Amino acid sequence: MRAHGMFPTVESCNVFISGALRLRRPEIAISFFREMRRCRVSPNVYTVNMVMRAKCALGRVVDAAQLLDEMPCWGFSRTAASFNTLIAAYCHDSGGMETVLRLKERMEREGLVPNEVTYNTIVHGLCKEGRMHQARRIVNEMRVKGVTPNTITFNTLIHSYVTLGDNEVAMKMHEEMMKAGLSADLVTYNALILGLCNEGKTWKASQLVQELCAAKLEPNASTFSALIIGQCKKQNPERALDLLNAMKKAGFQPNYYTYSILISTFSKNKDFEGAIDVLKDMLMRCIAPDKALLHEFFEGLSKAKKLHLAADLRSVANGTRFISDIYYTDDYRNIDEE
Repeated sequence: MRAHGMFPTVESCNVFISGALRLRRPEIAISFFREMRRCRVSPNVYTVNMVMRAKCALGRVVDAAQLLDEMPCWGFSRTAASFNTLIAAYCHDSGGMETVLRLKERMEREGLVPNEVTYNTIVHGLCKEGRMHQARRIVNEMRVKGVTPNTITFNTLIHSYVTLGDNEVAMKMHEEMMKAGLSADLVTYNALILGLCNEGKTWKASQLVQELCAAKLEPNASTFSALIIGQCKKQNPERALDLLNAMKKAGFQPNYYTYSILISTFSKNKDFEGAIDVLKDMLMRCIAPDKALLHEFFEGLSKAKKLHLAADLRSVANGTRFISDIYYTDDYRNIDEE
């Protein structure tokens, strides 16, 4: 452009930086910003906010915080988006929540009103650390300040209570969500289904699946994984295997945990043929079993005097790559833990 006597505007530069961020190339965004400054193209507040995002994406949160401090020196007023960017970054950092809460207070002192993005980010950060009481207090503050909790807010709380094993409160959050006139989405249903399946309440979980389908939502990989976990909790590996096959037929890829809990359940039930079938599928999908799973599986085979059944694993793709020959002998117990 400069070679033809044309100079970029801040708006065109912002488009480029925004595109780099969408492509998850924050380093390009920052490099372009430096070139932009070298060419004396003055940034605006949107440019600075995007550069803050880029720095946070690269883990340079301290640099982003410095940029926030310097904004008035550049002639810009800090915006809610400026603070939200930094709040999100500190929420991802371990032990960053105290800084987050201070940023929110500073934001309010500067006359800026926290919006639903601010509150939802803080609720997520608190829930991630298991600080549910504080998270609920922030939600109450939202209401007082006239910011309505949305589906994301409730999904965060529901998922966190399920993770903590408090499914009763998770269900109460769901009821509160419905009373507020909000519709449950697939994330909501999957969290509730997982909570029930973790307790082996597969019948109630199946009712939620029916409710999910009635709402014209389609089960995804997380739905199937939760249902498989539920059947494994009930020591019903055959039904879990049916669900695994249905999951693959629907085009979803089981993850490591789904395979491992199914292999573990077959092994506990001394159905080693079933465990081998699942392990073969796992290997063919290039998913490597860890030492704990291999030890459990081969320990069961050894005690049942069925170690010969594992011979078929050597002929499977990735079988010799992911399972050392020593596992086919009793010497595997002497493998040093890494």
